[in-house]
Amino acid sequence: MSFDAALDQDAEPAAREFAIRVRRLTNRFGPKTVHEDLDIDIRAGETIGVIGPSGCGKSVLLQSIVGLIQPVSAEIEVFGQRIDRMSRAERDATRRRWGVMFQDGALFSNLSIRENVMAPMREHLNLSVRLMRELAEMKVQLAGLEVEAAFKRPAELSGGMRKRAALARAMALDPELLFLDEPTAGLDPISAARFDELIRSLSETLGLTVFLVTHDLDTLIATCDRIAVLNGGKVLAIGELAEVRANPHPWIQEYFSGPRGRAAMG
Repeated sequence: MSFDAALDQDAEPAAREFAIRVRRLTNRFGPKTVHEDLDIDIRAGETIGVIGPSGCGKSVLLQSIVGLIQPVSAEIEVFGQRIDRMSRAERDATRRRWGVMFQDGALFSNLSIRENVMAPMREHLNLSVRLMRELAEMKVQLAGLEVEAAFKRPAELSGGMRKRAALARAMALDPELLFLDEPTAGLDPISAARFDELIRSLSETLGLTVFLVTHDLDTLIATCDRIAVLNGGKVLAIGELAEVRANPHPWIQEYFSGPRGRAAMG
C-alpha cells in the first residue's frame, strides 16, 4: 500500500497518534547521499531522541521536516497533513504550532533576550507591544531564567543561559511540537543535567511532542521515551532505550558499550 493510500485510509487516527510521519525521504548534496528512502514516525506527546554517527543527517532530517531544506524527494506529514500539499497560509499556520531551537541558539546578538523571544510574536501574532513584552518575560521564566535575563543581550549570558534563552524563543508561540538540535552541546555536565530536567518537565507539563537531535547519552536517558538511530541514510533502529541498546549493530554497541556509554548507563 502506498503512503498516500495509507494516509487516506487512516487519516484521522494517524493525526491523533502521530505528530510527524516521514516516508521515502531522500537528501543529496552533490555526490553525497545523506538520506535514501528514510521512513520515520514520531508519536504525538513523546520525546524522541535522534542519534547516529557524525554526518549521518540528524540535523538534516530536522531541517527537512521544518522546511529549511528541500529534499530530493519526500512525503512529510505533520499534524495529519502533508506539508507539500498545504497552501502558504496553511503552512504558516502549521509552523506556528512548532518551535525550533537550533544547535548554536541562533539568537540575534544585537537584541535583548526579551526582544529575541518577541521576534516570532511580531511575525505571527497581532498583539500590542506591551502584551508581547509581558509574554516574552513569562517565556524567559518558563525556560528557567530570572526575569532580569530578559533585558540582557546574548553576549552577557553564560552558555547555559543562552541555551535557555533559545528555548524561551522556541516556546514563544506556545508550540505543540518542539524541535531541539543538540540542546546540551557545549554545556558542562551540571548545566546539561539541569537543561535535561527542564526539557522533561516542560514536555510533561505542557504535553509537548519533542524531536531531539543529540549525541549525549545522558540526555537520552533523562529525557527520551524512544530513540531513533540514523545510519547509512536510513533509520537503523527505533524503540525504547533497552530495545535499541540490545540491537547488535556495531555502531550501536560501540555507542552504548564504550567508556562514556558505560558511565552514563551506570
